[in-house]
Amino acid sequence: MAIILGIDVGGTGIKAALVDTDAGHLIGKRRRIDTPDPSTPENVVATVGQLVDEFDYSGTVGCCFPTVVIDGRATTAGNIDEAWRNTQIDAVFNHATGLPFIVLNDADAAGIAEMRLGAGVGLQGLVIMITIGTGLGSGVFYNGQLIPNIELGRMPGKDGEPIEFYAGNRARRESNLSWDAWGRRFNYFLERVARVFSPDHFIIGGGASKEFSQYEEAIKVATTIHVAKFCNDAGIVGAAVAADQRTLQ
Repeated sequence: MAIILGIDVGGTGIKAALVDTDAGHLIGKRRRIDTPDPSTPENVVATVGQLVDEFDYSGTVGCCFPTVVIDGRATTAGNIDEAWRNTQIDAVFNHATGLPFIVLNDADAAGIAEMRLGAGVGLQGLVIMITIGTGLGSGVFYNGQLIPNIELGRMPGKDGEPIEFYAGNRARRESNLSWDAWGRRFNYFLERVARVFSPDHFIIGGGASKEFSQYEEAIKVATTIHVAKFCNDAGIVGAAVAADQRTLQ
């Protein structure tokens, strides 16, 4: 059994926990700190360092991040400060903590958790994990193989703005929508994705997946829907699993 610290950097919160990467269980309590405002590299690095210190952890850290991540570098700045663009995330976290970091996109990490240990186990064909958080993340898998950094929430919506501005959880809160009203928006997003990608399965995760029963009737897309096993912990679990696998290579 490997115990790896997983950290999920989100647009509104930074969460961390020790993870049993064989079973996907969190070891002890999850710790959450609000994402600093502004979420500049300096501020986020300080928060991540605080979390590492609180767990008194030494070893490789798995970390997922709300941007496109290529070889540990942020190439976009979707739901985090623009100053992160082109920052070598793994290097700045390593410099601050002295620990090696494996960094990947947040929805990709969530998808890894579900495909290896959760709702996606045994699913074949094209599987798309959608994480409902501040925005809408997406992890895409074909016959179990991750196709990284596909950000479906950044597709243009009805007004030309990214569709996550219309159908993400922040939009629900800011517009004071009922779950059913918001569910119709989310269904619109799923139907657009289904029309373009023809997936065999959707896995719905992120914080709002815990409330799926409240908007389930609004979801009319024909694709089979699965609710994530790990809910809002999927990013933490998947980041730890990815770090464990990279360490073993």
